[in-house]
Amino acid sequence: MLVLGLQGSPRKKGSTDYLLSSFFKEIDKKGVESKIVDICRKNIKPCKGCGYCEKHGFCITQDDDMALEMYSLVREADVIVAATPIYFYHASAQMKGFIDRCQALWSRKYRFRVSDPGGKTRKGFLLSPAATKGVNLFEGLEFTMKYFFDALNAEYCGGLTYRAIEKPDDFKNVSSLQEDIARSVDKLISPFSNRKKLLFACRENACRSQMASAFAQYYGGEKVEALRGGSTPVVKINPMMEEVMAEKGIDMAFRRPQSIDAAIAKGKPDLIVTMGCGEACPFVPGAERVDWNLPDPSGKDLSFMRDVRDRIEEQILTLLGKF
Repeated sequence: MLVLGLQGSPRKKGSTDYLLSSFFKEIDKKGVESKIVDICRKNIKPCKGCGYCEKHGFCITQDDDMALEMYSLVREADVIVAATPIYFYHASAQMKGFIDRCQALWSRKYRFRVSDPGGKTRKGFLLSPAATKGVNLFEGLEFTMKYFFDALNAEYCGGLTYRAIEKPDDFKNVSSLQEDIARSVDKLISPFSNRKKLLFACRENACRSQMASAFAQYYGGEKVEALRGGSTPVVKINPMMEEVMAEKGIDMAFRRPQSIDAAIAKGKPDLIVTMGCGEACPFVPGAERVDWNLPDPSGKDLSFMRDVRDRIEEQILTLLGKF
């Protein structure tokens, strides 16, 4: 699993950074993959309000870090932790800019009516320190975060917010901080702790293993973690595969091919399902291995791709019935 942290403070080594770092130290104790992205140091251009994403499903801006990296990371994450200071009773400009660019994800969900395969189990959490003590200090931010995480297909699980925190040393006055963090991390991570890890492997990681992992995510919920990889991965997923999965209401946008070794590095699988990668699939001690002997739909027509999709969906439902 992946826990993604979004650092939304422009101030280096400030109170927000301290809180987020403390939170992720506790996450690291759980032995799960984690990544913090300093969005203030990323090239993220502001939303133009042009409505392009509502017509096409993608942001018109395709040359910044949001398009090249962040949409894919958000879709890959099981838990997303957004950290921001309070500026004028709201998020920092950098965090708000990131939120606005997620309108493209909102459009895919509510205009195009396709479902992110990982959206049924993804969690969202807020961290926010504020220098002042206003009674309603966090209300606007919390309301925004609720709808932000909804656009990210993540269940908003609340957050940790602290008043009168101007600098990191001020957290010394919060006696409950470590207890708050430990309790919150456990609540976020525990639903994922007993999942079976399934690795779906094919040649390019552009069609078959992508469809299988998406169906496993979509139907498996909290029972399985669906990994995917290819023996010789290509640069992009197959657009025809993306089209036939959308016919099933499943959104494959922003998914990227990766190697089998990269998939295994995310966690030792309990079961490896091969789909034609042959001897290139590695031996993993203790992992069961089966082969579904599915034809490669790459280069074939739409009807062929649909047939392979339906066969994979049937196989996944049968497999999940055993757990």
